[in-house]
Amino acid sequence: MLRRAMDDLVKWKESKDRKPLIIRGARQVGKTWLMREFGRIHYKNYAYINFDNNERMESLFSGNLDIERIITALQIETGVSIEAGNTLIVFDEVQEVPKALTSLKYFCENAPEHHIIAAGSLLGVALHPGTSFPVGKAGFMDLYPLDFMEFMLAMGQDDLLKILEDKDFALITSFKGKYIDLLKQYYYVGGMPEAVASFANSSDYGTVRDIQRRLLTAYEQDFSKHAPNETVPRIRMLWNSIPVQLARENRKFVYGLIRHGARAREYELAMTWLTECGLVYKVSRISKPGMPLKAYQDTAAFKLFMLDVGLLGAMSELDVKSLLEGNRIFEEFKGALTEQYVMQQLVASKKVTLYYWSAEKGIAEVDFAFQIDSSVIPLEVKAAENLKAKSLKSYYEKYQPGYAVRTSMSDYRQEDWLTNVPLYAIGILPDMLKEECVLGSC
Repeated sequence: MLRRAMDDLVKWKESKDRKPLIIRGARQVGKTWLMREFGRIHYKNYAYINFDNNERMESLFSGNLDIERIITALQIETGVSIEAGNTLIVFDEVQEVPKALTSLKYFCENAPEHHIIAAGSLLGVALHPGTSFPVGKAGFMDLYPLDFMEFMLAMGQDDLLKILEDKDFALITSFKGKYIDLLKQYYYVGGMPEAVASFANSSDYGTVRDIQRRLLTAYEQDFSKHAPNETVPRIRMLWNSIPVQLARENRKFVYGLIRHGARAREYELAMTWLTECGLVYKVSRISKPGMPLKAYQDTAAFKLFMLDVGLLGAMSELDVKSLLEGNRIFEEFKGALTEQYVMQQLVASKKVTLYYWSAEKGIAEVDFAFQIDSSVIPLEVKAAENLKAKSLKSYYEKYQPGYAVRTSMSDYRQEDWLTNVPLYAIGILPDMLKEECVLGSC
């Protein structure tokens, strides 16, 4: 399975100012596989250490953090001779031994010749109070579920991906039936690596759904294992309310849908826990498309999405028959799956930070807005072929953006003030816009 994050790791290896790297991401998005595969392909060897329930490592890092002492112990633990520059050192589940995380500072300052990558699923929520985090002494990389383009690679559709990346829309339109079929599969399978690998091997939707349910169960078990006991019930209630929240016409998060009378302050810790675990993504409202967007963020109003469209479908008990009935799957939950899909692709691109815009009286709403260079791009998501964009037109008339985008099942086309990008091409949108802005169209 190819992950485009591998290219980022190669750049990190070749960087002259390389620091220890911390990979963040929810459980089961492929962090362990990626680190080991990177070590296998790009180094002479790699030394892999898993800190989960590892008393020897807990004892090692509770003592002196002298690098030579640590390297000697790691060689004994792994049976691998650690040679600076030729051996990748991998710390997995590093949050289980917080002082191992602290040691990255000393690797950075005293032994920069060693290449070291750490990963943790629950960084930020499982660390003990008082842990010394290596601020400024480590780099970060976020890993997400496979996006649609990586899914295409996993399904052996390299040629379809290439013409998509080449932005050859005349040719893309010729094969739109193939893209739409793959997109339907992706809506159901999602991007969790185990589900994608299973589907690529067997095309069995039943097995995929079993895997997704098992992952959802594992996440709920994590709540009990790692979260403060008094917060666990609220985390569960908030987590389980997401499909209901997204099924509304207006997807603004409403605490009253968790339980009658619920208040924001009661769920602040639960929200933080789920967000920092990478299980949910918060998209805040902006009051106006000013620069920078963050300055116009309304923190009290937001939409909450899950990490993966396939898991959202599994939690909502979406029937596989929806795949077979025309384009019904794109319209499920009043288009909630489609908005989740678009959010997931843009977040995975790592090129934009997402917000949404709504008028003060709620009479118009644009699904997403983000910055590209010095431009704010409004993006409306349409699940069906109905291409009326009343809210986007309202936004356009009010703010006169240089560029506005709608994504839908329709083909690529440019109108006088609006560009329609097919849903299956949304992953290349940031690059398209970057090129347009460089040319002065934004």
